[in-house]
Amino acid sequence: MFSDLSKAFGQTGDPAFRKVFFISTAISLVIFALLWGLAGYGVSFLDGLIANWAESDGWITSVLVTVAEAVSWIGVAFLSIMLFPSVMLIIIPFFLEDIAKAVETKFYPELGEGRQPPVGETILGSIQFVGVTLLVNIIALPLYFIPLVNLFVFYLINGYLLGREYFEMVAQRRMVLREAKLLRKQFGGRVIIAGFFLAFLLTVPILNIAMPIWATAFMLHRFERIRRDVA
Repeated sequence: MFSDLSKAFGQTGDPAFRKVFFISTAISLVIFALLWGLAGYGVSFLDGLIANWAESDGWITSVLVTVAEAVSWIGVAFLSIMLFPSVMLIIIPFFLEDIAKAVETKFYPELGEGRQPPVGETILGSIQFVGVTLLVNIIALPLYFIPLVNLFVFYLINGYLLGREYFEMVAQRRMVLREAKLLRKQFGGRVIIAGFFLAFLLTVPILNIAMPIWATAFMLHRFERIRRDVA
């Protein structure tokens, strides 16, 4: 486990890894720039509503508008920081082949060309994964306010989801989805434990931005190790 994680971290400087990181980060920044532009229009609209509600151009309206703007922009900034890794999770699968090839070239040169899932399947899978992850975490939100319980619940939920998603994602390069699911279920414990490591990386600021890249490389190592155990 730690050996596979070390291999993933050790390949951070690989040109393919850097390329995927910079491209996915740039795309994510463009997406958030557009969202911030929409947020600006939203704040302006909110200012107008407050002004109309106050029916005055005096200091009370100015204070209300200033407070509303401050709270709105703080909220937008907070959501941007929280959701940035999730956006990266959506984008990274489109560059899976680049990361996988770099890992296989270095550690598994005997492997042939991997199977490439259809683009539509990749898009749908990415959206479904992020959607399910956000939905489950929103449902579990009340538990996150309970000390100690919150950590247990967070790592349990996200460890399972991340382990499942990344294992099946890399496995589909070598087998169809049905076979990938069967293999994951057969070695469910090892996949979930690997997911716990990924969930931990997701909670570390700055590092969580690159987590999807490391996760792909790490899980590819785990998959190949499991595949060799089965053979």
